[in-house]
Amino acid sequence: MANKGNAGSETRSEVMLELLRLDKGSAVALVGHPIHVMMVHFPIAFVVATLGVDVIYWWTGDPFWIRAGLWAAGFAFWSGVAASVVGTAELLLVRGIRLKEASWSHAVAAMTLVALAGANWGGRLYYPDEILPHGLVLSVLSSVMTGFAGWHGGKLVFDHGVGILVSPKE
Repeated sequence: MANKGNAGSETRSEVMLELLRLDKGSAVALVGHPIHVMMVHFPIAFVVATLGVDVIYWWTGDPFWIRAGLWAAGFAFWSGVAASVVGTAELLLVRGIRLKEASWSHAVAAMTLVALAGANWGGRLYYPDEILPHGLVLSVLSSVMTGFAGWHGGKLVFDHGVGILVSPKE
């Protein structure tokens, strides 16, 4: 229960104090830098690039953008898979991360994003003539889901300090 006398005071709950004591550092790091945090920029960039390419294709009708969208969607999917593997390892290896509600929201949103990116890439691979409207719709949904997953990932980093440091258990 929080102290009501001082609005800026921290909570005194035994449960909250235990959560604060739990390790929240990165268990999967390279030279002290959390790998998941480094990797997530790539799928984000490729998802947004795929949306941009689709909009340009819609405006111009130039078939070059079909090929560019195929590559962007493929890189969005595969870099998302790689980031998800590392993120899942963090989730499963660090108890302090597992106990945060935002961790699970972020994980579900990220897996949904990877599924959307895979559907977007697969559709472009097998049905390139159906990019409009199907590919464009999947690109918009993927971009929205990127924002949702990023919001929860940002909450983990900035509000809870997750993945900021390498786990002290190493």
